[in-house]
Amino acid sequence: MASKDAAACGMNALAGEVEEVAEAVMTASRLLVAVSARALAKAGSALTLPQLRALVVLEESGPVKLASLAATLGVNSSTALRMVDRLEAGGLVDRRVNPGNRREVVLRLTEPGSDVVHAVLEHRRREITSLVSRLPAEVRSGLVVGLRALVDVADDLAITPPELGVFHDIPVGGA
Repeated sequence: MASKDAAACGMNALAGEVEEVAEAVMTASRLLVAVSARALAKAGSALTLPQLRALVVLEESGPVKLASLAATLGVNSSTALRMVDRLEAGGLVDRRVNPGNRREVVLRLTEPGSDVVHAVLEHRRREITSLVSRLPAEVRSGLVVGLRALVDVADDLAITPPELGVFHDIPVGGA
């Protein structure tokens, strides 16, 4: 009976530890969202965070289908289309017919769109670097190990799903 109680106690401790780590990650996530919002403002951008995320996906993945962008962002196609309409009107995204399937639309980042992404990410990098530099060395190294492990177990979930539908053969310039 004592071994069952010890096992239950161990499971409760593990659950408590997991909950504590989850809460810390949630708090850090709110901090990073705030850093991203400040970076958008400092870069002089009127973009929303979801619009920035769409631009970052296009920056990292190259040309993609509208349906794949919607899936990556976790929104329906009509929401993604409205977002792309606004980004295209701002000259940040270009949309073309997929040469391999004329019924599909392929999106790519324009040079001004890439400039916005780089400016915002640079502001964000500077602010995060400033925060991290204020941590003691042993905390920084533990943070690196922990965050890399978290990204590894996520299987790139937050970055790019495997079905993104990237098109590397679409010309960057011209029509």
